[in-house]
Amino acid sequence: MELTTGARARAAFVAVALACAVHPNGALGADARAGTAITAVRGAANTPAWEWRLPRGFPVPAVPGDNPMSSAKVELGRRLFGETRLSVTGQYSCASCHSPALAYTDGRATAIGATGGDVGRASMSLANVAYVPSFGWFEGGATTLEAQMRTPLYNEHPVEIGLTAREREVVETLRGDATYAAAFDAAFPDDASPVSIDNVIRAIATFERTLLSGDSAFDRYVFGGRHEALTAAAKRGMELFYSKRLGCGDCHGGFTLGGATRDLEHPEARATYAVDGIGSRRVRVPTLRNVALTAPYMHDGSLATLDDVIAHYERGGAAGSGRRRFALSAEDRVSLLEFLRSLTDRAVEAPQADSGEPHVAPPRDARITRAPHSSSARTDDVRPTSVRGCDRPRDIPTCDTARRRRSS
Repeated sequence: MELTTGARARAAFVAVALACAVHPNGALGADARAGTAITAVRGAANTPAWEWRLPRGFPVPAVPGDNPMSSAKVELGRRLFGETRLSVTGQYSCASCHSPALAYTDGRATAIGATGGDVGRASMSLANVAYVPSFGWFEGGATTLEAQMRTPLYNEHPVEIGLTAREREVVETLRGDATYAAAFDAAFPDDASPVSIDNVIRAIATFERTLLSGDSAFDRYVFGGRHEALTAAAKRGMELFYSKRLGCGDCHGGFTLGGATRDLEHPEARATYAVDGIGSRRVRVPTLRNVALTAPYMHDGSLATLDDVIAHYERGGAAGSGRRRFALSAEDRVSLLEFLRSLTDRAVEAPQADSGEPHVAPPRDARITRAPHSSSARTDDVRPTSVRGCDRPRDIPTCDTARRRRSS
């Protein structure tokens, strides 16, 4: 018997709710199932326990044993994230490439370093970066935030922050600032010399782990059960997104919509990589959360708008990329755009510990894509499939495989 439009929409909702609420390894912890989880994690000997305020459906992040969470460290990391004195020019900071207003991206096609050099790759969003198994666009990247941070700090071709051969100068500057000296003492009470470059890195990484994003209209619909949170067009767009015909969710799966994740209970994971149709080299699948704020798109920033991205995948990517083509009607396109807009979480600008804002250098050429509103709705095949070119580790299910597991 053919399902009605409403019944199929409800079925799609249940499928996505189960698929995206499931843990990447098939079992969601009780804390995350319960709603907004409050999870205490003991810090260093002289620091208080840290309480994660997790969005509904999110597991507890994995944290390195040698860099435990603490409020003092988060607050220090927040200041250092926006500290321009770390840069060789005194005018650049982490926030220059990762602006809260743009979901911690910069609005540029490719990032620009402190001295004006083109980094050659787009700045990736830091939203939910605590769950990312591997950093950077390409395979072989660092697997912890602490290790990853050394690339922008020390890279010389091109210079990004420009810390090379300036460590003593920067440490003396921070130590000579009474506010910073006290903040390092509070964050690293067991260290004989708390002001150090290693502790700068530890503090910024700790702050970045608090950049959780899970309060979009999509979350209120899927995890909160608020059916009115999504428009009819967005609900239809969600069906298209997870349909066999488009298969977007095959790579952009899981609760981050960015493929495989890791967390406290499952700290080992391999990132999801795919051929994106721009070139033949596989790139890490980025999160689609807040995607309406993070234009331009792709690892090289070559697609200016979400319309351009959808058209790119419709035609199967660049010639010879081997991606499967599909066709969308005008109504399909509006619905898909409406769904992608529903992934925006305005609270991403205010991370968990909120006692101040980092300095943010104004991004140049920022673009924010907004799709036209539509209340039209139509249904489509919502069965999962595999997208040619997506090479996801099969032992780490994302949305589509989780859905199959639950329905079997």
